[in-house]
Amino acid sequence: MSSRSSGIQRRQEAQYSTASSRQSRRKDMKKQNKNSQILIRKYFETNSIVLADINSFNQFIERELQEIINENKEVEPTIIPTNVEEFKIRLDKIYVTKPEITEADGSTRAIYPTEARLRKLSYAAPMFLEVSAHINGVQRESFKTQIGSLPIMLKSKNCHLHGLTRDELVTKGEDPDDPGGYFIINGTEKVIIDIEDLASNRFMVERASTGVSEWVGKVFSEKGSYKIPHEIEKLKDGIFYLTFTRVKRVPVIPVIKALGLVKDEEIMRAIDLADNSEVIINLYDFVNVKTPEDAMDVLSKKIGISQAREIRLERMEEIVDKYLLPHIGDTPEARLTKAYNLCKYLKRYVQVANGMLPEDDKDHYMNKRLKMSGDLLADLFRVNIKVLIGDMLYNFQRIVKRGKFPSIKVIIREKLLTQKVYSSMATG
Repeated sequence: MSSRSSGIQRRQEAQYSTASSRQSRRKDMKKQNKNSQILIRKYFETNSIVLADINSFNQFIERELQEIINENKEVEPTIIPTNVEEFKIRLDKIYVTKPEITEADGSTRAIYPTEARLRKLSYAAPMFLEVSAHINGVQRESFKTQIGSLPIMLKSKNCHLHGLTRDELVTKGEDPDDPGGYFIINGTEKVIIDIEDLASNRFMVERASTGVSEWVGKVFSEKGSYKIPHEIEKLKDGIFYLTFTRVKRVPVIPVIKALGLVKDEEIMRAIDLADNSEVIINLYDFVNVKTPEDAMDVLSKKIGISQAREIRLERMEEIVDKYLLPHIGDTPEARLTKAYNLCKYLKRYVQVANGMLPEDDKDHYMNKRLKMSGDLLADLFRVNIKVLIGDMLYNFQRIVKRGKFPSIKVIIREKLLTQKVYSSMATG
């Protein structure tokens, strides 16, 4: 009896201990939730609810505009005057001022949001770009020109309302409690809705819903105007394959060797798996590839480049530098870093496929990113600056065909970029 009663007592104590620990955890969670609520409340006491959007727009103006111009720094017309060996148009510094309006008499003055609303105008600031022309390597022409007008987000650094006190805002006809974070296009208030997108430059492995491979590893490599999907698969022959841009299912090992990681032991060390049997099979298939040039040649043949060896190598090097993992770099100096990253991706692929790591959940918020106003405007500007450059080249070449040598001042149409941006923002 005594042993039975002591067993019952132990169970009762265990149940009490479990209930007590659950109660303690609930108390801790309540305390954490309370602390979180206090922190969130304190944050919004001193910061606007749209502050993140305003900061995103400020970053677009201060940094991203110039980065987009740097991506298109030099423009070279295909048709140039017969007496000129080389002609280049160089795009240099871009900057945006504060919103202003040009009246019917040609005078220019500052405009405030209230006036823009009442007169059905756009609250926008001029964009200026420094442009220069280089003939045979010598700068011949340099000037600053307006390339368009950019709608300005209210309460951003380029807005006339930025930094004003409540009394000053009332004087300007504004609600002092208006947080800003929106635009005024043709007198109408417009908001850019943030977009939830899959995180770029993040390698994820998931079970394939279609195709011949059971598992697929994906990364969207994004840099500037490039957003290139890359896929790693393992087919029934046991070989790991890589797909990116115009390159369809080439073996991963020759790609790694083409990037400068040539020795098999170096590749094994970089992948660093407890069981290397799957990697050894892949290495064995390409044991005769001893140099990066041999690897480039193997890849060029795989994707069907059929010219002479030198041209094949040159074209393959351009593809590898420009389109393979561009977020890491687009120069020959970045090749080795790309090779080590591919080894890291391959390791994760094998670990997930063999159950050593869990499958990535692309719907998890950790794997998502928010594209805010500045990011979306950067995408819009990146597309339309190419349209502007294309129009410049067309105008230049059209005049050259007539036997004239135009100044680059006359080939830039200011209204083109403005119309494109306004149209997108006004209609969504």
